[in-house]
Amino acid sequence: MQASIVNGAPETAAVLAQDALTAGFEPLDAINLGFVPGMHAVGEQFAQHTLFLPDMMASAEAMRAAMQVLEPELRKRGGERPNAGTVVLGTTKGDIHEIGKTLVGTLLTAHGFKVHDLGVDVASDVFVANILKTGADVVGISALLTTTMRGQKSVIEAIERAGLRARVKVIVGGAPVSRRWAEEIGADGYGQDAASAVELVKGLMHQGVHAG
Repeated sequence: MQASIVNGAPETAAVLAQDALTAGFEPLDAINLGFVPGMHAVGEQFAQHTLFLPDMMASAEAMRAAMQVLEPELRKRGGERPNAGTVVLGTTKGDIHEIGKTLVGTLLTAHGFKVHDLGVDVASDVFVANILKTGADVVGISALLTTTMRGQKSVIEAIERAGLRARVKVIVGGAPVSRRWAEEIGADGYGQDAASAVELVKGLMHQGVHAG
């Protein structure tokens, strides 16, 4: 199972997921013991630059294929993965770049987070509405253009106006985004890539996102 994720083989992952169910394994065990370690390995290799973005995207696709088999069975049996936290993701208004954000969402899901992906070209008030709707712990705002990264600041300002800033952590990412920019606009963190964004979210949850 782990190898199907590391090798980025969605068809193999789906078959192995079904085989695990047929053999009597609990869906949650197949996820946590079989497939999630593969995503951990991929994240480590990506951080060490021994694996690259196309490889990680293939691994994310394999993870998604396995989850599509296992999650319906998990729900059918009345079970649910423990929720590591709730995350709202979106790309800023005027920006239609999706790949990085989608990859972050897939990796977070693999690590047990409940992810609400708002898509691209998302207005500030839509972010705010979905924080309220989902009770989000963390909001991730992506921007891939220098012209749209200012939208990240607009989203944070909208969250502040709505009186929600103390209860939610905000992380930002995207090609033109830097740690300095994140600090300048009052974000709680900056993810340089998908793997580091996941570690950042896990760290924020560990600190206790509602501490403020």
